[in-house]
Amino acid sequence: MSTTRPLLPAGSATIDDFERLDLRIGRVVAARAFPEARRPAYQLDIDLGPYGVRHSSAQLPATYPDLAVLVGRLVVCVANLPPRRIAGFESQVLVLGALPVDGRIPLLGVDDGAAPGDPIG
Repeated sequence: MSTTRPLLPAGSATIDDFERLDLRIGRVVAARAFPEARRPAYQLDIDLGPYGVRHSSAQLPATYPDLAVLVGRLVVCVANLPPRRIAGFESQVLVLGALPVDGRIPLLGVDDGAAPGDPIG
């Protein structure tokens, strides 16, 4: 017999909470190793279309050891969080991925037809 946990316990979000997030499609245009980061990470340049190119620090080396597979990929971003300074690097957007228990972070996928800067809702 399998048991599942409800998805709406303490701290449940409202639709208003969700609407405050500016979720957008971005395209990774550059990816670099980030050896200064405390945890293995990359520095990504992400094109958000009319909103310009923004930078992100992402803990992706365990999932994507080859940086080349990230360049050109469409990703889902949170574009309106305050920037975070990580080892002297300003991370301006949060790239979204799954958080499986094995520590890998597979990025969320985007189907054809979406373009950089498109809002998500």
